[in-house]
Amino acid sequence: MTTLCITPRVHGTGGMVSFFYKFSAALERRGITVTTEVNDPSITAALILGGTRNLAGLWRLKRRGVRLVQRLDGINWIQRVKPAGWRHAWRAESGNLALAFIRRFLADEIIYQSEFSRRWWNGWYGELKTPFAVRHNGVDLNIYRPSEQVESPVYRLLVVEGAFGGGYEGGLENAVRLAEATAPLLGRPLELAVAGEVAESLRVEWSGKSAAPIRWLGKLPREAVPALMNSAHALFSADVHPACPNAVIEALACGLPVVAYDTGSLSELVPDSAGRIAPYAANPWRLETPSVGPLARGLAVILQNQAGFRAGARARAEAAFGLDAMTETYLEHLF
Repeated sequence: MTTLCITPRVHGTGGMVSFFYKFSAALERRGITVTTEVNDPSITAALILGGTRNLAGLWRLKRRGVRLVQRLDGINWIQRVKPAGWRHAWRAESGNLALAFIRRFLADEIIYQSEFSRRWWNGWYGELKTPFAVRHNGVDLNIYRPSEQVESPVYRLLVVEGAFGGGYEGGLENAVRLAEATAPLLGRPLELAVAGEVAESLRVEWSGKSAAPIRWLGKLPREAVPALMNSAHALFSADVHPACPNAVIEALACGLPVVAYDTGSLSELVPDSAGRIAPYAANPWRLETPSVGPLARGLAVILQNQAGFRAGARARAEAAFGLDAMTETYLEHLF
């Protein structure tokens, strides 16, 4: 029997949780047992989702000869630019140290989620001789797929984030500015739909001062995401310097075009046939305000040419982001 340990155990929402459930389901369909218990004696390989504070457990696995592969996202950095309290900063920085320790001393191989992520880690924590690969995330193309759109008199710009807090509130501001700048370029109204945890104070603030109507969807279960994607006309990826955002890949699989500023891995993921990636035109590492005009014009083109961009989005997902293909490449590195 082949048993893969995926650690740490993850809960809640966000990209890591999404990856865990998709990947675990794909493994179990292949007859591979999945455990999150590092002390399980049947473990034959382990995939470390970023990092864990259970370094002693990883060390014991390594001494047993179990192969350890670390999947690396990005680096915690917002706390260095936009203070969010000492507790948040301490968690972020201690998390970085744990990730860097595993990367340098415990991992037998590293899988970076994007070329951007690889360059980022090498630049901040040094290039290693440890074998590595770059593998984008994948999605089940049978679950995340286009469905027939219901004609709507209102364009819907969708934003999907786990939470807008802890220094990430700027993503919501950028989404509102984009909706406000795009609406005058269109022949019909534009609505901003926000999925994710948003504090009541932020909802009240932006509902009161946004010139574009905002629909607050709250935190949604994973199974509701495909229908949500198919109800929209474009997705705005609000994160700055994302390593490989699952929401972008899920949107493309549903045939939903993506717009974003050119930070992180987004230019690796979204070609012109599937959306628009516009210059930030300021310093994203300092969270300066981006130039909204070019992205608004790109979004207007997408909204008014839906058929072509939706077909391009789905084609991109089928060519590059299938879950089965991703799973097979991970298995090659794990076993």
